[in-house]
Amino acid sequence: MSAPKFTTLTARCIVLPVADVDTDQIIPARFLKVTDKKGLGENLFCDWRYLDDGSPNPDFVLNKPGSQGAQILVAGNNFGCGSSREHAPWALTGWGLRAVVSTMFADIFRNNSLKNGFVPVTVEPAVHAELMAALTKDPTMEVTVDLTGESATVSWPGRAPVAFPIDPFARDCLLKGVDELGYLQALEPQIKAYEAAHA
Repeated sequence: MSAPKFTTLTARCIVLPVADVDTDQIIPARFLKVTDKKGLGENLFCDWRYLDDGSPNPDFVLNKPGSQGAQILVAGNNFGCGSSREHAPWALTGWGLRAVVSTMFADIFRNNSLKNGFVPVTVEPAVHAELMAALTKDPTMEVTVDLTGESATVSWPGRAPVAFPIDPFARDCLLKGVDELGYLQALEPQIKAYEAAHA
């Protein structure tokens, strides 16, 4: 099966400098009854994004005019903690985001994200602070996440690329635009040859 291909992304950012954002804040549990990804982006950060009467909260960052079209989230420390729901990266990508930069991610959230074409970029606190300062100075600044080089990197104007860790298999799948099933399906000729040789 195919998945969103991710090679190099240069895009504007949304800054959400909140630590310990858990998956229930990303997509509240009441929206987990669905079995597909349709519509989840509309409920991303729902309890922060909408007021009690259902109208958009004008103070929340996703509702700011400058956030529209942004594809990279710059989050606080320990993003994606809490439950293991795969709906969290579904909601993030459903809104239009393709990557998130933080100093730490929950392991399950990181793995779910990589399987769904959403790239978690882990950087040191000093680098994160540098990026936050640059975006405070110029909120329209574009950041580049590049998976094509010898190392996966993140960079922005005036900043040399900074390498970040990523699972090699997940990176290969992202570059090819396949999920785990699609990766196996592409190996079908080799699998059949092996089975024929070991009948």
